[in-house]
Amino acid sequence: MFALKSLSKLVFGNADKTNIVEIQQGQLYLVRPHSLKGSSELIFKDAAAFIRRTGQEFQYHLAIQRAYEEGEEELNEEGDGEGDKDERIFILDESLRFRVSLQDTGDTVLAWRDLSGDSGDLYEFVCHSSTKPETAASFELAAAQCQFERKYRRSHEQATEEELEEFDFEGEGEVPEASPVISSALQSPVAQSAKSSPIVTRTPRTPAHQEPGSMARDSTKKHIAAATPQKAIEQTPTKAPASRAAPTSREVLCSEHAELHLFDFTSGTFVLQDASVHAQVSEVGNWKYWLQIVGTKQDWLGQEVIADINPVFNFEYLSFIFNHYSEDGSAYSWLLKFKDRETEERFQEGLMQALWENQNQLKWAKAIKDADRDYVLDSFNDLVIEDSKDDEREAEAAEEDEEDEYEDADDGQKSEHYDSDESEDDVVLRDEDGNVNSQLAVGAKVDRSFVVRGDKIGVFKHTDDNRLEFSTSISKVQDMKGKKFAPKKVMLHMQDRDMVLQSADNPNSLFRMDMEYGKVVDEWKVHDDIPVNVFAPENKFAQTTNEQTLIGLSHNALYRIDPRLSGNKLVESELKQYASKNDFSAAATTSQGYISVASNKGDIRMFDRLGIQAKTALPALGDPIIGLDNSADGRWVLATTRTYLLLIDNMQHTGKNEGKLGFEKPFAKDSKPQPRRLALTPSHVAQFQHETKAPLSFTPAKFNTGEDASETAIITATGPFVVTWSMKKVLAGRKDPYSIKRYSEEVKADNFKFGSDKNIVVALPNEVDMVARRQLLRPTRESIAALPATPRRGKGRGSYLSKSEVVNSPY
Repeated sequence: MFALKSLSKLVFGNADKTNIVEIQQGQLYLVRPHSLKGSSELIFKDAAAFIRRTGQEFQYHLAIQRAYEEGEEELNEEGDGEGDKDERIFILDESLRFRVSLQDTGDTVLAWRDLSGDSGDLYEFVCHSSTKPETAASFELAAAQCQFERKYRRSHEQATEEELEEFDFEGEGEVPEASPVISSALQSPVAQSAKSSPIVTRTPRTPAHQEPGSMARDSTKKHIAAATPQKAIEQTPTKAPASRAAPTSREVLCSEHAELHLFDFTSGTFVLQDASVHAQVSEVGNWKYWLQIVGTKQDWLGQEVIADINPVFNFEYLSFIFNHYSEDGSAYSWLLKFKDRETEERFQEGLMQALWENQNQLKWAKAIKDADRDYVLDSFNDLVIEDSKDDEREAEAAEEDEEDEYEDADDGQKSEHYDSDESEDDVVLRDEDGNVNSQLAVGAKVDRSFVVRGDKIGVFKHTDDNRLEFSTSISKVQDMKGKKFAPKKVMLHMQDRDMVLQSADNPNSLFRMDMEYGKVVDEWKVHDDIPVNVFAPENKFAQTTNEQTLIGLSHNALYRIDPRLSGNKLVESELKQYASKNDFSAAATTSQGYISVASNKGDIRMFDRLGIQAKTALPALGDPIIGLDNSADGRWVLATTRTYLLLIDNMQHTGKNEGKLGFEKPFAKDSKPQPRRLALTPSHVAQFQHETKAPLSFTPAKFNTGEDASETAIITATGPFVVTWSMKKVLAGRKDPYSIKRYSEEVKADNFKFGSDKNIVVALPNEVDMVARRQLLRPTRESIAALPATPRRGKGRGSYLSKSEVVNSPY
């Protein structure tokens, strides 16, 4: 064991280096032994294999990086742009079944599953004949140690040899020989004409004998021994966790029979677990509700009914999909399939009653009207109302798919990088006081983004090639009395010449910063008794004009703020104050100045002007609304809760007010707008949480915006993931309407660049990034799991600050 631990230190090397171990030369193949596509495909003719650290503790990458021959890179750039990327990255997880094999040809092969392919598909990295056996053995040992850390969330130095043997997958079966028939890396016409043949001949070599005392090879079960025929590769399905016992039931809300399916992380499909189960939702006391699913032979699961179950009902397939959390916090995705629509409707009403009462702590039957009940139920259905524009919308969505397919994915990457000649010691990643980036404001009249970090504000220029370039920083934000404060909210104002700030210690006032001088020059006392919980522009594009007034909210009041008034700045004639505590939480305006207001109760009100009753009031779904946005024309209202978004069509399509917006005329009692609930699929939620070990928590979602731009996309983020929805795909009812990009750290704030739906500004705890929207990927197991490589910084493009920049203007 002492020898093993000593070798571990040699394998992992310097903790400051990204690469743990590498094999410098080989070829990458995709082998499909059971596929009609062909037996194998040459991906990279010349490549190197690495195991790398990531920005996240206990997470490691297996990376295969292509090496170009002289002139080949230039040829590839002149081609059609559809070739493979220069690097393939896989997260080192036991599901890869990574192992090392010595084939009959004498080749040493690294092999692992293609998780997105068919059963039996493998990636194979065939090592060059110059690769020493001990190098491959060290690579395998490092892979086992990395998988141990990922699974058990502790250092491999604490692992025994027996524990590492859990990641010995020698019994997975024989690794088939790679016999290339297609080279995907050389498929472009230019590249094909430059090469005589994509088929590569490998020179067999004689197997090396194991050296005495080779602990690396012993510890990993001598995988570099002569291969013998083994059983075919088998998929290891996701195993259901143990069920929890149901608390004592006070009242049964629904009780139905169904089929039960569990989402399998390896295959990416729902797998039947039991053909006949009994699913029951019960009240168990104190506004608590419980879902219990029991089969004929076993109890399958017990789950408290809370918002995090992320319920989705699909009546076309008679299914209900939801998330389940085990006692250790692991997330699973389950599916109940009912025999008919009537059965699913009964179950839906019972479950939604439980969820609504849990959130609102009111009785469903007494507190919510029948028409409003339909609004709540419809918001959780996976459906879209059909209308005459469906064909047109589907055509637009298909066109967007084609655009995404043919755009060059490498063009437009705007992440910030380090100088290759800049020492890591010269880069400041964190403030000594522990502050991180918290808020983002994107300029409309100036090409700048502003990032709040404690009592500092960083200023980043938008370059002509859609990158971010550090410009300056504003340090020591302080009020008129010289007291420093960290702004809790910011908003650009008066053609971006000013920024409106708020201090947590002074809830009844706002502060105006002159952005030219980087200094607070005015304090606006709003009212002695009415605080400012939320503030918003007077209209959607007020930021681009000299409009001085803005909208303010307290927990139960809506009013105008006019800085030109002497004394208190609240306009008394435009104050609407409610007797009850409505707990207002968010507000947004349209280009015409119409106002939408949301609350922590989950309801939404719409006003055509201040000082009057709301024209339309939409009932609460129960989840607090943390963000609100309107399309410029007022047609769409976008609300954000912690676990989903709500897109509301605010146009009236029938009745006497047909053609009017909910801001202008109230909806009829029996014709509330059809809500569209935008949520990640439960299976993706389970994968997100499987990877990040953190619950969903969306940032306030926003439309892309611009004075001459239509709303085509929506952006939000949760944890390390940026998520965008395509409006065309949402309205067409597509099942794949969103794309993602994963960062190595939590996304703190995000927004589109003003006037564009192509570029996104992202604030991470210690980095600011501009990324092309087309670089976001469709969510798959690999795109969810894959962490980005640690960025390097290029001159003049710093989202991190060097010491020289910090000396004069600390940020």
